[in-house]
Amino acid sequence: MSDHEQTRNPLHGLTLERLLTDLVNHYGWDGLAQRIALRCFEQNPSIASSLKVLRKTPWAREKVEGLYLYTLRESRRQSR
Repeated sequence: MSDHEQTRNPLHGLTLERLLTDLVNHYGWDGLAQRIALRCFEQNPSIASSLKVLRKTPWAREKVEGLYLYTLRESRRQSR
């Protein structure tokens, strides 16, 4: 990816921890578990345990990133 493409990428420069924290703040653990079916979001959820799972499970990380992007788009659409 070129530098220009990276600067247009809304995930550029954001850590997985930041994405997850923002999603938990927005939806809560219950809301997050409803949107992405992962045990780490349902049973004794924590940022640390969820990060371990997401770092080892590429499909789950993609779902978290997708939900983050969706949430970002919806927030921007509502603020117009």
